[in-house]
Amino acid sequence: MKKLILSLSFILFIDYAFGQVKTGDVVPDIKFQLLNAPVKSATLGKLKGKIVLIEFWATWCSPCVEAMRHLVQLQTKYRNKIQIITVTDEKEARIRQFLNSRPSNLWFAMDTGELITQVFPHRVIPHTVVISPDGKLIANTTPESITALVIDSLLQQKEVHLVEKKEILLTPPDIIKKYFFAADTVKSRFVMQAEMKGAGSFSATYLQDSVFKGRRFTCLNLSLNSLYRMAYHNFPYGRTIDKTGEKNNGPLYCVDLIVPDKKDLLPTLQKELSKRFDLQAKIEPQTKDVYVLKVTNKDKFKTIPLNTSGRRTYGSMHGEIDQQRITMADFAGYLEGFGTGKLPVIDETQNKEFFDIKFSFQPEKPESLTIILSNMGLSLEKATRKVDFLVLYK
Repeated sequence: MKKLILSLSFILFIDYAFGQVKTGDVVPDIKFQLLNAPVKSATLGKLKGKIVLIEFWATWCSPCVEAMRHLVQLQTKYRNKIQIITVTDEKEARIRQFLNSRPSNLWFAMDTGELITQVFPHRVIPHTVVISPDGKLIANTTPESITALVIDSLLQQKEVHLVEKKEILLTPPDIIKKYFFAADTVKSRFVMQAEMKGAGSFSATYLQDSVFKGRRFTCLNLSLNSLYRMAYHNFPYGRTIDKTGEKNNGPLYCVDLIVPDKKDLLPTLQKELSKRFDLQAKIEPQTKDVYVLKVTNKDKFKTIPLNTSGRRTYGSMHGEIDQQRITMADFAGYLEGFGTGKLPVIDETQNKEFFDIKFSFQPEKPESLTIILSNMGLSLEKATRKVDFLVLYK
């Protein structure tokens, strides 16, 4: 009997995917599998009479986590008049970890098969879906657009005009293929254009590409500050001093650069940027507080798997790493970018071996990373060191 129910549920969701819901349409009776609600599951049909907000998010998405403060306030203020349901495709165990650290009055739902996502297609999160008390789609928008005034107007059955979140629903590789196609025979080119509205931000360095490996760089919707950091050997954000006053608040740009030889890639990017912008960059050593990565237990350190495949992989995000053939210097870079916050991380293990490192931790619970490092025979100790900073100025 259970198998039959699952099959019928799957058919219903496939129907939704074939008919994307448009603004003003009645939304299908979606079923949510809930983790922290008074009930284990709920359907939109049972929530009729309430305003429903579906919030697509992920634990690794800083803007998503930040937006939840605002959404929690709305749920608290309007209690039984609205229901906010967060939706993610992350693993259930990870979401339960998050909820243990940050209990919430929002309902948390799983969408590991991305069946709900098919009803409201998007590529960029946070992504907020607003559904009226009578079950109609009001808008696909962003969480900051949902104010108390908007909720009050909807409850009074007044017409509201929310900024519609328009997106290019292509994956990064498909965007590159469509908008920045380059035949394998292309030896050199430089393309720079303004922000591509409706697309997210990303950069590609083609490290696994047999044709363009090391000699091509493509980015989409990056700030000038970020472009300069990329041009100067991908300087970490925390090691960049921006004296221009613009930081990341200026225009966004798209760039595609191909050079004949990989040694010319970053020098060419630096040169092309200097041609177009009244911005200077210099590398300057400064004495700062840092974290020092050290081996504290040699026996535990020896249990870290050594790489045997010879293959280098680069999987990393906030709260998770899955990299092969990684050095301790590389690992320090990961910890600086995704694990410790804004302080530089300096490798002082004096180890040059190649490792395979894979684990996940809870960014909202910093001590979880400390425990993992301890089990690896490592520690991060606060110290003062002279380190290089990228200084941007006009």
